[in-house]
Amino acid sequence: MKITLNNRIEEFKDVDEMTVQQLIDKMNFTFKFLVTKVNGKLVKKEERESVAVHDGDDVAIIHLISGG
Repeated sequence: MKITLNNRIEEFKDVDEMTVQQLIDKMNFTFKFLVTKVNGKLVKKEERESVAVHDGDDVAIIHLISGG
């Protein structure tokens, strides 16, 4: 499977699809606050286990930083 992740091409061998959460885990994104989008559509935190990422999808996983 080949996707665009944060404007970079990523390829995953022997994988046809995965959930957004599986992608987060595979890429070791450990930030507490993440915004996730698949093909421009916002994926809420509670939906990450059920929303699938397929070959050719454009995925954005962005961490939010707060401070003061």
